[in-house]
Amino acid sequence: MYPSKFYLLTYIIDINKKFKLSIKSFFKSLGPGLITGASDDDPSGIATFSQAGAKFGLGMLWLALFQFPLMAVVQEMCARIGLLKGNGLAATIGKKYSKRVVLPIVFLLLIANTINIGADINAMAASVKLLIPQMPLYIASIVFTIFIISAIILIPYKKYVKILRYLALSLFAYVATAIMVGGNSYEILLSSIIPHIEFSPEFAMMFVALIGTSISPYLSFWQTSQEVEEEISKGKIKEIGKGNPRTTNKEIKSMRIDTLTGIGFSHFIVWSIIITTAGSLHAHGITDIQSAEQAAKSLEPLVTSFPNAGEISKTVFALGIIGTGLLSIPVLAGSGAYALSDVFGWKEGLNKKFGQAKSFYLVMVICGVVGLSIPFLGVNPIQALVYSAVINGIVTIPILFVLMKIANDQNILKESTNGYVSNIIGWLTFGIMVISTIVMFITWGK
Repeated sequence: MYPSKFYLLTYIIDINKKFKLSIKSFFKSLGPGLITGASDDDPSGIATFSQAGAKFGLGMLWLALFQFPLMAVVQEMCARIGLLKGNGLAATIGKKYSKRVVLPIVFLLLIANTINIGADINAMAASVKLLIPQMPLYIASIVFTIFIISAIILIPYKKYVKILRYLALSLFAYVATAIMVGGNSYEILLSSIIPHIEFSPEFAMMFVALIGTSISPYLSFWQTSQEVEEEISKGKIKEIGKGNPRTTNKEIKSMRIDTLTGIGFSHFIVWSIIITTAGSLHAHGITDIQSAEQAAKSLEPLVTSFPNAGEISKTVFALGIIGTGLLSIPVLAGSGAYALSDVFGWKEGLNKKFGQAKSFYLVMVICGVVGLSIPFLGVNPIQALVYSAVINGIVTIPILFVLMKIANDQNILKESTNGYVSNIIGWLTFGIMVISTIVMFITWGK
């Protein structure tokens, strides 16, 4: 009797240890994929998701689930290319085609990213002003820009990546606001899995905006290069573009878990933001939201689930905007710097110090400074984002096309080319982006 109890206890302890080790191993595997996914929910993206919830209630909630496999496949291809080739996406495209093909794409990417940076800095500063009304908008904007640029340059790569991982936790602010707002669980479940479509210009434009916000070009360039940075930090290669790292099947599997987790987390947050704004703004007839900070401000008088719930919701929502901005702006600036460095063969990488990769870091500094100046030049940040969306729509199509070609090229990826499912979803995504971009131009022209 006693031995059986002893063995049972030993078995339970062993299972518990294995469980703890698997959880620890899982969190240890999270890196580029998690950061990339979380950075997709930047302040500009939060504004778009808030608009969707305010305008259509739960009508577009199903898109959070629908977009998951599309974005997951695209980002997995990018990560696989970086992991296996030890090179950035722009460099890989340039080698398969030519610099004349990739240079216009990179140029447009830099313009769109810089506009996004400006809008994100403005949203972060406006969120600070919501919390501290006495704070001048321009001072908050300048402080954020200086802080982010300084952090990128001065903090070593391994520590900086850890900071970005922790900043991803700021997105849980929107899970908290969704819980505070509440709603009919059955209606939320049905809206999450059953597509709702309206044949109207407003619905078409918002559909395009949600797709375009999720499948953004900067994410592809960032994650590809970040996978290489991880290989450098492990000592497998010396620098980006210098040799093919020896990649095991275990590492590819770990990359896929990381990517799926990051993209899944990203879309869970999209789902939470739409629930938050649908249950508060849309439910009270507020359907015209222009910015993320406006959505935060509008929550205060509407959320009454418990005492001070409105003020707490506004604060949490605003803090989420600040946290996601601190996460996404380095990704926006970094993706442009990686892409441009790939094209011109500059020394690149966050693993390098400023003196070792001056051009790479200066691109990020310039993107930050120009982005900061956009609101001060009298440019409407919301209008600027419209132009950014148009540019992203133009850039995404050729990127997805060449990405699919590279991911199926055995001369580049050997036996690790796309599988049947990846090809179906990848080309489906390409088709959706083509149609979405056409719709965007038609609607934008009106």
